[in-house]
Amino acid sequence: MTDSRKCGIIGCGSVGAAAAYTLATHGLFSELVLIDMNQKRAHGEAMDISHGVSFSQPCRVIDGSYDDLKGAAMVIIAAGVGQRPGESRLDLLTRNSAVMRSIITEITRVCPDAILLIVSNPVDLLTGIALRISGFPPERVIGTGTVLDTARLKFLLGQKLGVDGRNVHAFVIGEHGDSELAVWSSANISGIDLDDYCTGRGLSDDFSGLFESVRHAAYEIIEGKGATYYGIAMSVLRIATCIMRGEHSVLPISCYAEGHYGLGKVCIGLPCVVGRSGVETVLDIPLSTDEMQQLHRSAETLQNALDQLNL
Repeated sequence: MTDSRKCGIIGCGSVGAAAAYTLATHGLFSELVLIDMNQKRAHGEAMDISHGVSFSQPCRVIDGSYDDLKGAAMVIIAAGVGQRPGESRLDLLTRNSAVMRSIITEITRVCPDAILLIVSNPVDLLTGIALRISGFPPERVIGTGTVLDTARLKFLLGQKLGVDGRNVHAFVIGEHGDSELAVWSSANISGIDLDDYCTGRGLSDDFSGLFESVRHAAYEIIEGKGATYYGIAMSVLRIATCIMRGEHSVLPISCYAEGHYGLGKVCIGLPCVVGRSGVETVLDIPLSTDEMQQLHRSAETLQNALDQLNL
């Protein structure tokens, strides 16, 4: 039996702490349990956030052990080694896969009915590892995927076109990493085809440089401040809200892709209808021939990395 108002967060580094703060101040959960190998760190983060919740909505924020997760409806995993300057997300795989194994073993013991939201990088591969180790149904093991990348694309497109980014409808799909791709063929501004919108306003429709900014945004942020955490924390809030409130919204999360787009047994960022049960439907949106080829190359990149790990 799960408590829809209880959530666990594993890992209290920059990302986990930012996610905990963001969730606590938005009233989605009434109890957050923070767990970290460094128990003092988890205790300090829990205290710090708790002291400010009286300014928002009631939320009990505590540090604890895995046993304290019992009954949690959702467990967010943000534990692992962070990305270093100049390092790709795939470079993290060997180190963080071992961390993921130990965490999933504990979670399945104490809250076998929870939805798992994987945030740690490389998120697509770690989502696949979590799915395999946990034995949970695919709809309950998801990753943040390309939700943040899509938000970055919408923000930058909005700036370039002089329109609210919330009215930009476009997806980044594939690996949350260097092989990701933008789906330009179906991009639109509130129903107006992107090319038509640009033509009508006399704007350039060359967005290649803009997408490079999306793809390399994390590297630039890491170079500037050492880590990315605010954007991904808000992405976690968006996904968690969609699930816990049963919104049935479409988000490009990391999901089990077999049977879609001609892909094999890999977890990768694809548009999904997300609701109370997690992934409700994986959407096979129309892709151009080039986009389909890029998506398959992205999936191959992930599969090759998994093969090297010899799971």
